[in-house]
Amino acid sequence: MAQSTAPKLRFQILRLRQRAAAQPELGLDPILPEAVVHQVLKEEGACWKRVFYTPWLIFWAFFWQVLSPDRSCRAAVKRVAAWLGRRGQKLDDEDTSPYCKARARLPEAVPFRLMRWLGRKQHEAAPAEWTWCGRRVKVVDGTTVSMPDTAANQAEYPQSRSQKPGLGFPIARVVAVFCLATGVVLEAAIGQYQGKQTGENALYRRLWDEYRRGDVSLGDRGFSSYFDIALLQRRGVDSVCRLHQARLSDYRRGRRLGREDHIVIWPKPARPDWMDEATYQSIPDTMEVRIVRIRVEIRGFRTRVLEVVTTLLDADVYTKKELANLYRRRWEAELHLRSIKVVLGLDVLRCQTPEMVRKELWMGLVGYNVIRATMAAAALAQGTRPHRVSFKGSLQTVQANAEALREGTPAVRRWLWGIMLESIARDQVGHRPNRVEPRARKRRPKPYPLLMVPRDEAKEAWLNAS
Repeated sequence: MAQSTAPKLRFQILRLRQRAAAQPELGLDPILPEAVVHQVLKEEGACWKRVFYTPWLIFWAFFWQVLSPDRSCRAAVKRVAAWLGRRGQKLDDEDTSPYCKARARLPEAVPFRLMRWLGRKQHEAAPAEWTWCGRRVKVVDGTTVSMPDTAANQAEYPQSRSQKPGLGFPIARVVAVFCLATGVVLEAAIGQYQGKQTGENALYRRLWDEYRRGDVSLGDRGFSSYFDIALLQRRGVDSVCRLHQARLSDYRRGRRLGREDHIVIWPKPARPDWMDEATYQSIPDTMEVRIVRIRVEIRGFRTRVLEVVTTLLDADVYTKKELANLYRRRWEAELHLRSIKVVLGLDVLRCQTPEMVRKELWMGLVGYNVIRATMAAAALAQGTRPHRVSFKGSLQTVQANAEALREGTPAVRRWLWGIMLESIARDQVGHRPNRVEPRARKRRPKPYPLLMVPRDEAKEAWLNAS
């Protein structure tokens, strides 16, 4: 007769509860206080039976997982085991399954809310000298991310229709709103890459609650539609974006403000499919906009002439030169997306289900905002601007000091924090005005052929041939 396992199981649960009494330190209280994280965990119902992987420990491990060069679950569990080892304890089983199951129970809203909280805090704390013409500017841009080719991911975020089944990867569209002054993500949305109402504009409209009266929205020509500009203006938000290529401008018409700078009246177009009749009727039949033609005379720049449309009509306050300089800074959104996708490695997400894909993305943006907030603190302390500080250098500094931040005493952390801010502020990007680089790579890729059939079929054909 088999012996009962109940006493042994009770002993294991008791031992795990004793271990879980002490929780690791995040070590980032100046940027992300643990009290705020615990409050969000509680409000989102992140509470389960008190075993080893508590909600706080899962958040701790998940956060440092996305900020680490090795973002695997095995590395996250090894980090937990190392934390236990430094406390004189041992993790009996380093299987990743318990960690992954506990991570799946973490509510998706937890990292999403913390991302927004961090972004809004840094945006509002930015000093006045970091603003543009006394206005707070929010820049919007979109990109795509891919993920593992699982049935669940394909159902939620299908691959491109141009790819054959079994040869592509699920792809999602992401639109983010950045603070121009600090570079933090203020709001973000994820959706399908293609299909009805899946474009960047549709996702962008879901983010408008982030805008406040007096803000300036900065975007490329994809965000210059009549209705987007009009609806934002109704919220008290001005727009600056590139004129859409379908619109023609005639500077002989309208109210002239200067050379190739005038105010024109746009009539309201027909109602689009995504807009209901009541909203359409509430929008004015005409709208005054200002169009400025900017000529680029820098050798090597691809665009020679561009036209910017804006609702900032006062040419004395918002001069043509200021508008040109502002639109040029729109490129910083592309650099922020590069930091997220390339430096943090979020261009290819790792999780197997759509919910976990979104959690991974939101947690990655929490880590991104932590690094950006650290850069802003360093820039403020050293009298420079955040965009002059290297994002990758800042990430490397935080990674190098992560263990000391987590394990040190409060006094050690305070001392180390000052040393880190000095190091981050000194690690500035090169001052390379009007830099021109060819969009080409010198190093050749490996000369492997492309996979033109699903991998199972390719393996079967290889075995049959041999």
